[in-house]
Amino acid sequence: MVMTDSPSVVRVSGPLVEVRCDVAVAVGDLIGLGPGAIPGEVVSISDGRLTVQAYEYTGGLKPGDDAEPQGFPLSAPLGPGLLGGVFDGLLRPLTSAGTWLRAGSYGYSSTDGWRFEPTAEPGKTVSAGAVLGVVHNAGSVEHRVLVPPGTEGVVESVAPAGSYSVDAPVATVDGTPISLGSTWPVRTARPYRSRREDVAPLNTGQRVLDLLFPIALGSTAGVPGGFGTGKTVLLQQLAKWCDADVIVYVGCGERGNEMAEIVADMLDLVDPRTGGRLADRSVIIANTSNMPMMAREASIYTGVTVAEYYRDMGYHVVVIADSTSRWAEALREFASRMGELPAEEGYPATLATELAAFYERAGYVDTLGGGAGSVTVIGAVSPSGGDMSEPVTVHTERFVRCRWTLDRDLAYSRHYPAVSWSASFSRDAEPLGSAHVAAGNIDWAAHRGRVLALLNESDRLAALTELVGVTALADSERIELLGGRLLREAVLQQNALVPNDAHCSPEKTAALVDAVLAVIDVCHNVVAAGVPAELVEETDFGPLIRARDDGGPSDTAVAAQRRDEIAARLQQLR
Repeated sequence: MVMTDSPSVVRVSGPLVEVRCDVAVAVGDLIGLGPGAIPGEVVSISDGRLTVQAYEYTGGLKPGDDAEPQGFPLSAPLGPGLLGGVFDGLLRPLTSAGTWLRAGSYGYSSTDGWRFEPTAEPGKTVSAGAVLGVVHNAGSVEHRVLVPPGTEGVVESVAPAGSYSVDAPVATVDGTPISLGSTWPVRTARPYRSRREDVAPLNTGQRVLDLLFPIALGSTAGVPGGFGTGKTVLLQQLAKWCDADVIVYVGCGERGNEMAEIVADMLDLVDPRTGGRLADRSVIIANTSNMPMMAREASIYTGVTVAEYYRDMGYHVVVIADSTSRWAEALREFASRMGELPAEEGYPATLATELAAFYERAGYVDTLGGGAGSVTVIGAVSPSGGDMSEPVTVHTERFVRCRWTLDRDLAYSRHYPAVSWSASFSRDAEPLGSAHVAAGNIDWAAHRGRVLALLNESDRLAALTELVGVTALADSERIELLGGRLLREAVLQQNALVPNDAHCSPEKTAALVDAVLAVIDVCHNVVAAGVPAELVEETDFGPLIRARDDGGPSDTAVAAQRRDEIAARLQQLR
């Protein structure tokens, strides 16, 4: 705390503003700067001066302008109206493409009437997280009005069913009025009862991920990849097709045309769950490269706060941050303005701590209300020049459970998703294997292990072939090389532009894997019976490879049919 002479701006250096203040102020408090009340956050207090990071363009702000402390930290306005909306890094609504925000327009309010229906009864004793009612016109998932954290007691009154504004009280609990909307400090994790010990998979709809590098509900993943390797397309596919209840997509410092494409896709796509728009269960936070740099730094915390809000309602939420490298660049720029001693490649020494604080807010938990909810965090990393040893990539790997590394060679050979099976990992694979066994899918772990072994052996033989030629290999090794190609083309490759292949159910993934492994076994048997490997290689495997496109997202029959056709054709070679 500090007490100074007058609340006024002393110095302006881009987003870094020094302020004198005559009231008690704490680090982390929000402060309005200048005539437009530009929002800024106090980051340090020294020698009677506040150092403030501004979240808006500071052009026109000058020494002597007023500064008004708000008395609370940077907070996200939460309530009905989030689903289906597009917001900036401070959760201010972007109402239409090309809209420029007026400096100081912090927070949002809705004049729309929200149809509230009470579920709690007066006289009932409730605790934090209990459901007081629902709002029916706030997206495709039910919006639940909860008793806020830190509040408990007897329900003294509940408003009747009807239309209410965000700020209108709809219930009173132990003397505390509760409205449809609330705020929460974005840098403070929302409380929950406990972390759950059971494990459940998050199905992404992408075969290479669900089969080889699966992710659990409430887990974390990093997606490092150089320019042109398909990070944004992969993340868009996850946003469109993963089986989460709510999607929070944070466009953090990316190009505006990419964000415009994401918004347009979300508005056009039909949600397979509800038949409505996919956007109606999505929240898009767009802080593009031409928007204020320090709002980019806050955007990922804003996104995870929104996710925790819906988690507390009992939903499974996925946060997609594209990209954390641009967020780290904002940290680096601000640290240099603060005069902090730079660490590796100019990033602040607190980079690892900041990354940990973000990823550790993921989790599969028992909510305060007694239900189960999760926040799964997936962050893209864009290393300069594709250097996987740079600090953001290295530190991210320390804190995530899965790493989906995108390979430049795969991308340039038009193999998408370009997820490298040799440079990726999943720490969730072992516990999820046990979960699959408990669910009756006893072959999942064995198939995953065999596919990885075949791919690695195929890579080794391919490198050897470049030196000695394919004819120098034994027939059994040539079949291994063929098997690796079939796995890559028939299972791991996926076309985001083909409706049948844009996403894939676990059942179809299992059917394709079964078909390819069965055909490889037949190839080995035929060669062992004396058939030259050249004849096996000349077989037309196209129908098997095209099974992924010819069958629907949940169709398993096509893969089985093509398996039998190819197996019969191979048997005729004997």
